Amino acid sequence: MLPSTKAPPLSGRLGPLVGAVDQGTSSTRFLVFSATTGEVLTYHQEEVAQLYPNEGWVEQDSNALLKSVHTCIMKAVENLKSLEIDPGDIKALGITNQRETTVVWDKTTGLPLHNAIVWLDARTASTVEAVLKETPGQNKDYLKELCGLPITTYFSALKLRWLLDNVPEVQEAAAQDKLLFGTVDSWLLWNLTGGLEGGLHVTDVTNASRTMLMNISTLKWDPSLCKFFKIPMSILPEIRSSSEIYGYITKGPLLGIPISGVLGDQQAALVGQMCLSRGQAKNTYGTGCFLLYNTGTQIVQSEHGLLSTVAYKLGKTSPTVYALEGSVAIAGAAVRWLRDNLHIIKTSADIEPLAKTVKDSGGVYFVPAFSGLFAPHWRTDARGKAQVRRMTACCQEGGTPAASSRVGRSQVVTFRDNLWLDAGQYRGSSGTGSAGGCVLPNS
Repeated sequence: MLPSTKAPPLSGRLGPLVGAVDQGTSSTRFLVFSATTGEVLTYHQEEVAQLYPNEGWVEQDSNALLKSVHTCIMKAVENLKSLEIDPGDIKALGITNQRETTVVWDKTTGLPLHNAIVWLDARTASTVEAVLKETPGQNKDYLKELCGLPITTYFSALKLRWLLDNVPEVQEAAAQDKLLFGTVDSWLLWNLTGGLEGGLHVTDVTNASRTMLMNISTLKWDPSLCKFFKIPMSILPEIRSSSEIYGYITKGPLLGIPISGVLGDQQAALVGQMCLSRGQAKNTYGTGCFLLYNTGTQIVQSEHGLLSTVAYKLGKTSPTVYALEGSVAIAGAAVRWLRDNLHIIKTSADIEPLAKTVKDSGGVYFVPAFSGLFAPHWRTDARGKAQVRRMTACCQEGGTPAASSRVGRSQVVTFRDNLWLDAGQYRGSSGTGSAGGCVLPNS
């Protein structure tokens, strides 16, 4: 009889494991890592739909986002079992999420009062105009010293103001003290930790720093900012650090597992790239494109169109680390547009080989201002002026894909140049010459 080849016992075979929810604009993932080696042992990913009810509007079904998280966790746990790995070895769970996207719900029913308004959404252009009229000289940087951000459609406060002004259900819930607001992390945390049965209404400093309502120096909701945007402070979640035990999962295959970390997706990428020292940076291409530059514990106010934001705070008593950020609204989303609207490609993966069929774009320029222009211009009025320019009869099939593939890169080069100007001032004032980069483009 042959010796037994039965696998070792499931429990503890690979040591402690860590789970990570990644809820993004285009998809949701749940990944399981070895806490010892950092290896990804398994994951499951689900695409999430974006809704376009009007020109310039981008929404998502808040319940669908939550369901996608539950599905990804369930499928990944099934994968672990098929690999003879005990899901009980998952000792902690973290959440990273699309930032700025705004969710409102009724705390007595647990139901969303409107679709989530996505960070890309530009419906608040008129709200921005009205708010700017209340500032001296209609200055979009009027609040930057407090919150680090310009007054633009991108951030949560304007989206929340629009909901309070235009959606009767939201107005009624606010009047009856039933309204809760949160970014996607808050919505997931509230539901995963119990929902109606004691769910925690919390957020982390990185997500709070994207609302325009948090003072980036005090890390607290700022009464003057809330008053400026006419936002009741009672609807806001509690702000916590990025790394602490928030609460425990109350249902499903990960019952009882602590949720011990939350970061906005771009800040999570900065940490994941190990850009933990002042002067290090990362650049991420996704639905949009985002360059973050670690400025250490000092807030650097950009004079060249970049954002000042919280990078991370890894524990209640740990120092707060800040970053400069350049944000591009449309990068990978341009590929989706070519696929779903123009039908130039069948799958997103087709764009690279098609772009490589030509030596260059043939003079074609693609300006995808679907949601206006973000950094460094912050031009809300550019919305709807997406253009494919200088197209002639000589242009080949790969010209437009080639041009679209360069959209993010050209803007990132601008960010890099502006960053050196801002960071150069910072280096001069701090006496350090650090200007390293984890993922910075050369051209």
